[in-house]
Amino acid sequence: MTGKSLTSRWDRLKHHDVQYSGWHSPHRFNVVPAGRRSGKTEIWGKRRFIYRAMRGSARFNDARYFVGAPTRDQAKRIYWGDLKKMFPPQIVEDKSESELMIELATGTRIFVIGMDKPERIEGTPWDGCVLDEYANMKAKVWGEHVRPALSDRLGWCDFIGVPEGRNHYYELSRFALQEMAEKGEDSAYGHYSWPSADILPESEIEAAKADLDELTYDQEYNASFVNFSGRAYYPFIEATHTARIKPLYNTLKPLILCFDFNVEPGVAAIAQEMTLPTGKPGTGCIGEVYIPRNSNTPAVCRKIAQQWGNHAGNVVVYGDASGGARGSAKVNGSDWDLIKFELRKTFGNRVHYRVPSANPAERSRINAMNTRIKAGNGHIRLMVDPVECKWLVKDLEGVQTLTGGAGEIDKAKDRKLSHMTDALGYYISKEFPVRDSRVRRASLSIG
Repeated sequence: MTGKSLTSRWDRLKHHDVQYSGWHSPHRFNVVPAGRRSGKTEIWGKRRFIYRAMRGSARFNDARYFVGAPTRDQAKRIYWGDLKKMFPPQIVEDKSESELMIELATGTRIFVIGMDKPERIEGTPWDGCVLDEYANMKAKVWGEHVRPALSDRLGWCDFIGVPEGRNHYYELSRFALQEMAEKGEDSAYGHYSWPSADILPESEIEAAKADLDELTYDQEYNASFVNFSGRAYYPFIEATHTARIKPLYNTLKPLILCFDFNVEPGVAAIAQEMTLPTGKPGTGCIGEVYIPRNSNTPAVCRKIAQQWGNHAGNVVVYGDASGGARGSAKVNGSDWDLIKFELRKTFGNRVHYRVPSANPAERSRINAMNTRIKAGNGHIRLMVDPVECKWLVKDLEGVQTLTGGAGEIDKAKDRKLSHMTDALGYYISKEFPVRDSRVRRASLSIG
C-alpha cells in the first residue's frame, strides 16, 4: 500500500517510538493497553488493521478479518464509517451495511462485529482480528471463541484498550510481558503501552487531572492496571474532609436532597453548594436522615420536613432513577410519587427534580464522587459535617469494593453501608460527572 493509493482520511501523523515499534511488531498476538485518546484505536484498530488485512490477502483467496468491540453498536460507531473511508475505493468490490462487511477485489472480507455475542465469529476460520476495549469484553471471549477461530490459518490478534481494574486484560498483559521477557522476539505475545501524556497537549492532561481522582486518572491516562480493591472512596480522609460546616448553610440558596430507596435503613443525604473552609467552592454535606429499620419513603420525607421545613430557597431533589425497586411504595404509587406528594406539603412549588431516565454506571458514580472528594491535582471539592452526617462519614470510611473486581461496591460486606454514599452519588454524578474527553486523534509516523 503506497502513499498514492491512500485516501484523504489517512492524514499524516507524527512519530512516537512505542507506536512505531508496535507497528512493526514481530509477534502474532499483541497486547496494547494505552492511555485514553492516545491513538490505540486509530493506529492499531484502523490503520495497522487495514494494512495487515490488505497485505494478508495474498495468503488466501477468501481471507477474512474482523475488528470487534464490546457491543455491535459500539463497534459500528467506532469503526464502520472510518473503514469505509480508509479503504481505497478502487480495491473495494462490495459493501454490506446490514452485515457491516467490506469485500475487496482480492476476495478478502473485513467485518465489524460486536463481541457481546462472541458466537458470531464461530463456524469459519479467521486470518486476523482486533479486539478493541478488550477489558470490557467477557473473559471467555478469547479462550473459548476467538483463539480457536484463529487456529486453522494461524491468524493474529491485537488486544487494545484502556485497563479496567485487574481483570482478564490485566492477566493477559502480565502474561505477554512475561513471555517477551523470556523469549524476546520469538514470543507469540507482544506488549506495547504508552501514556496519554506522550500524545495529548499538556493543557488536556492538566484538565484531566482536575476532572479525575488519582486512581482513575492513573488507569485512564497512564494505562495502569489499578487495583481498586479496598475502600471505594479512598481519597476521603476524615481529618481533611470533615469540618463543622452546618453553620455555613444559607437558607436562601438551593437545598439539595439526595435519596436512595430502602426500608432498612431509610436514608437521605442533604447538601448545599458553598464556599468550603478551604476557601474554595464545593459541595458541603450538612445533614442526613437515617432510619435504621421499618422505614419507608414518606417517613424519610417527614424527617426532612421536620429538620429543614423552614428553608426559604428552592429545593432540588436527586436520587435513584429506578424509582424504588427495593423501596417501600407498592400500593400508593412509586417512591418518586410519594416524594412529590410529601415534599409538596412542606416546600410547595419550590421543589425541582433532577432525576435521569437511568442510573449512571456504578463505577462512573464512584469515580465522580472520588474526583469531587479529591481530584488528581489535589483540589478538595467535597466536605462533610461530622456531627450532622455521622452515617455519611461512616460510609465514606467503610464502603469496600469487590475483591478482584474493577471497583464495584461490595454490597454484601456490610448491608448497613453504601446507601448514604449511593444517595449523595446520584447528585454528584449528575451535576459533576467525570467528563469524556474529546480531543484530536493521536500521532504516529508509519513511514
